[in-house]
Amino acid sequence: MQTGAEPLLQLQGVSKHFAGVAALTGVDFTLNRGEVHGLVGENGAGKSTLMKIIAGVHTQYEGEMRLDGQLVRFRSPRDAREAGIGMVHQELSVVPSLSVAENVLLGAQPLNRLGFVAWRRMRAQAREQLEALGITMDLGAPAGALPLGQQQMIELARVLMSGARILILDEPTSALSPPEVERLFQLLARLRQSGRSVVFISHFLDDILRVSDTVTVFRNGRRVGTAPAREVGKSWLIERMIGAGHERLEESYTEAVTLPPLMPGPVVLEAERLTVRGLFEDASLRVRAGEVLGIYGFMGSGQLELARALAGKLPLEHGTVRVDGRPARLRGGTPAAKRAGIAFVPESRRAMLFTQEPVYRNISIAILERIGRILLHPQVERRIAEDHVRSLGVRPPQVDLPVGQLSGGNQQKVALARWLTHLPRLLLLSEPTRGMDVGAKDDVVRIVRGLRAQGLAIIVFSSEPETVLSLADRILVMRRGVLAQEFAGEAVGKDRLLAAA
Repeated sequence: MQTGAEPLLQLQGVSKHFAGVAALTGVDFTLNRGEVHGLVGENGAGKSTLMKIIAGVHTQYEGEMRLDGQLVRFRSPRDAREAGIGMVHQELSVVPSLSVAENVLLGAQPLNRLGFVAWRRMRAQAREQLEALGITMDLGAPAGALPLGQQQMIELARVLMSGARILILDEPTSALSPPEVERLFQLLARLRQSGRSVVFISHFLDDILRVSDTVTVFRNGRRVGTAPAREVGKSWLIERMIGAGHERLEESYTEAVTLPPLMPGPVVLEAERLTVRGLFEDASLRVRAGEVLGIYGFMGSGQLELARALAGKLPLEHGTVRVDGRPARLRGGTPAAKRAGIAFVPESRRAMLFTQEPVYRNISIAILERIGRILLHPQVERRIAEDHVRSLGVRPPQVDLPVGQLSGGNQQKVALARWLTHLPRLLLLSEPTRGMDVGAKDDVVRIVRGLRAQGLAIIVFSSEPETVLSLADRILVMRRGVLAQEFAGEAVGKDRLLAAA
């Protein structure tokens, strides 16, 4: 990091409102050359909003932004890219139907003399860029068929390919396995050495402290602290993120829990020998009413694909599924799963939310047939949505706001609220706390425990040890497509989960 020189990027007095609600208030922010600057804060604290202003996504705001000392105001993301600023968003934007190579060079495909895409050259350039990240993957595979972690690396390769000198990474490790995280950290060190600057947004406080030169904390749309990362610890960060009551939330970072005795309730889900070759094999499990089962594994271990199969989104090649003792025929996808009493909240919020539609419509869509079979009743929809927004602590609490304007954690609450309008028998949660800070995770824990108390059977599929440790009554560990170990009625910590995975 270069010190004493003019900052590469500087924002002063930046404020931003959405529908009259302040998302940012008088924020100052400085990024130096060759610096990794960590950004932390609860969901809705304003950190992603500020980064979207820098990246040209939000163009209407108050305050000033200077790049290389020159006053700038971007009119679009293209303006920001041309100025050397690239952002990898938490909600990924790969084009699912295009190949890996096409996504890496999206918008910059090399052309031959006739003006057509030079496919061989494009694949060579994509391979070179991915190998620089330590990644080998099938360049011709559709990007949408790959795990989220690999899709994230594709987007990072695309940004680096553009030559960006400022990289904004929004929750870059949330979908990565431990080896992929290590490769990313090595890459950040090389970028710093080459003089590039990185803004690193993460809810993983250990990651922030490990890779950052400087760390800034946001709370309620304001910058509440900036310090050299080497001079602060997790307690300093959490205290400024949360304020009063942070001691209780800080406990969620502890590594050991004692799982309760096995649940005595009736079996809701019984799955036997579920198999999809190449993804998972002979997966058998049971979940009882009033129980939360955690299924943990590294990214690519098969647990997320198992979730999709139980939700009817991935056809099973072998095995049987029963709900309340009755065979569940899931080949019809979400409608068939819903008829069987199964609800699914996927790891990608974009897969189930209509981001341009208001919050209330995203919540009420699950019960439209109950509200009115012929005519819609917006006032009834709003009233139902307002109850859930209030009980779940969605911020800002405005049901007419487009859901795409909410932070990732608040979008996740809306996704959960959709199924709270009509409780299923079995709730499948895939990476329910991905991209969330400690405060938002605490909200999810409260919501899930409330549903468990109502007698729901719940399965949490996650690659985050903290998530399953904080939510699960019983834990299954998946390793390379096989349910390898079970933890029940005993003390278990992150170290044992990692060893089993």
